[in-house]
Amino acid sequence: MAAMDDGFANGGNGPRQRRGAARRWLPPALLLAGLGLALALGLHRHLTLDALAAHRETLARFVAEDGALAAAAYVGVYALAVAFSVPGATVLTLAGGFLFGTVAATAYAVAGATLGAIAVFLAARSALGGLLRAKAGPWVERLEGGFRANAFSYTLFLRLVPLFPFWLVNLVPAVLGVPLGTYALATLVGIVPGALVYASVGNGLGAVLDAGGRPDLGLVFAPKVLLPLLGLGALSLLPVLGKRWRR
Repeated sequence: MAAMDDGFANGGNGPRQRRGAARRWLPPALLLAGLGLALALGLHRHLTLDALAAHRETLARFVAEDGALAAAAYVGVYALAVAFSVPGATVLTLAGGFLFGTVAATAYAVAGATLGAIAVFLAARSALGGLLRAKAGPWVERLEGGFRANAFSYTLFLRLVPLFPFWLVNLVPAVLGVPLGTYALATLVGIVPGALVYASVGNGLGAVLDAGGRPDLGLVFAPKVLLPLLGLGALSLLPVLGKRWRR
């Protein structure tokens, strides 16, 4: 009877475990499916400067006729592009500056990028966190303690310094167990400077395109922009250094 009970218990656990695994893998599967669909339909080809130049009058008319709907659509498209890891976020920020102005475009781009980054973070934490931790080895445990103790400072540093790929910064905090609220706030604050730079460039994009020029997409790596961002990154680590100094 005990053996039969164990068999029933194991049989009952099997479907539950499979359902639990399916729920964990569903979010990243949806994001990967979204990326595959976007690439198959060629949607990434619309997130280019040439596409923006070709449709800028239509987009400007849409904003003029229904600004609220245009802003909501812009935030939604931005969030989906980030969540599905579709290339073109920089062009989207430039387009926002052209269509909405520097300040509004920065706010909309930050909102969209933060929502998309949260989607990737949750998907990675639900299924990929344990797998990546197992693959990474014991060094993750050594990082995890310090990262959790200073989660906001470290995540903010990774966001401020434009040397780290955006998708990678979405994954690392998820693997290291950063709380969602801390991650979301650090992401929101950390992407403001870069978004502001590109939105300001986009604000003057019309004149550049009329003159037959092309905006410098590598502007954020110019010393006059990169050095202040590195300085902000260093400031974000001051709380960590302060804790170590007190110890």
